[in-house]
Amino acid sequence: MIFQDENAFDVAAKIKQKSCAILPIGAVEAHGPHLPLGTDNLLAERLARRLAERTDSFVLPTLPYGQVWSLQNFPGSINVSNEALIQMLYDIGESLARQGFSLFVMLNGHLGNAVALKETARLLYRDYPELKVYYFFYPGSKEAIEKVRETPSSHASYFHACELETSYMLYLAEEYVDMTKAISDIPSIDLEADCTPTPWEEFTSTAVLGDATLATKDKGEQIIEATLHAMTSMIEQAKQRLIARKEQ
Repeated sequence: MIFQDENAFDVAAKIKQKSCAILPIGAVEAHGPHLPLGTDNLLAERLARRLAERTDSFVLPTLPYGQVWSLQNFPGSINVSNEALIQMLYDIGESLARQGFSLFVMLNGHLGNAVALKETARLLYRDYPELKVYYFFYPGSKEAIEKVRETPSSHASYFHACELETSYMLYLAEEYVDMTKAISDIPSIDLEADCTPTPWEEFTSTAVLGDATLATKDKGEQIIEATLHAMTSMIEQAKQRLIARKEQ
């Protein structure tokens, strides 16, 4: 259910019934010539809606800005600091706890947000231990990725506007993808990039980290469905633990 569509007279009872709020978190940044600046927002939001349907949860309004330091100098990118992101997420989590939610899912569409999400979850764990907080970034997708991927990763952690992310978009938001403009750009990223601040313009001029021409809707479906299964399982198990706790 869409949280912002509810009214204040009815929502309290529904919060008690559903107990879980999912916050899509994305970013506005360069994604090559074939994907829009809001790719991470679209992926997070559409994935969140599917997850909410499977877990009977609320979907909160998308948080559309993220920490994009690495790509901040590319045309169209909008960056916010980790500190600002942590404070915003913490305040949202605090509000959810006060409203009576038991589960807070931060569903991330942008890898650059990962540090802020983890720190937020730790702070909320300290201050609101009764609120179970998850930070999801495509969990449970490794096996599916290894099965469908045709090109090796350009980096151990990064994937961006490539075979993978473009496949996700073809499955979740195909109308925003222009495959006639998809390119292959597989940069060489050395070890030093993991050990010192390295703006991405030092190793790519396109913001594409792989061969986007190999992306397909079927690849996206296999990976996205695998991660939806993993996330659904975690949320349902958390809900069962909450029920058991209340019955004690």
